[in-house]
Amino acid sequence: MTVQQRLDERYGRSPNEDRRTRRILIIGGIIFTLVFGSWVVWGGLSGTNATLEVRELGFAEVTETSITVAWEVSVDPGTDVSCAVQALNENFGIVGWRVLDLGASDQRTRTFTETLRTSEQAVTGLPYGCWLP
Repeated sequence: MTVQQRLDERYGRSPNEDRRTRRILIIGGIIFTLVFGSWVVWGGLSGTNATLEVRELGFAEVTETSITVAWEVSVDPGTDVSCAVQALNENFGIVGWRVLDLGASDQRTRTFTETLRTSEQAVTGLPYGCWLP
């Protein structure tokens, strides 16, 4: 009897266990591949592929209590969009905030400006983000 055979006998290992382990790993890999592939196909073909892009254009008219923010939204014509606009102080704390509902339009790209009231002087203003309602 070889050393390997004695060790296998001592610890209860057999060639059948290796085949069973290999079979379980192969089946698990196949199941994972099927689930992952289904998820990718479902996510890619879900239907709603509206593109939404937001670009900050800058800010102006900074006073002690307000700031005017300009931004651009690009979305498919006829799509409603909501955007949050914020004003930040020198420590990057939010000192002004507003959520705006932008109605649908026949233009893909539109430019907006909004004046925000602030709790203290802002040093910058920008769109926080936009989303499809």
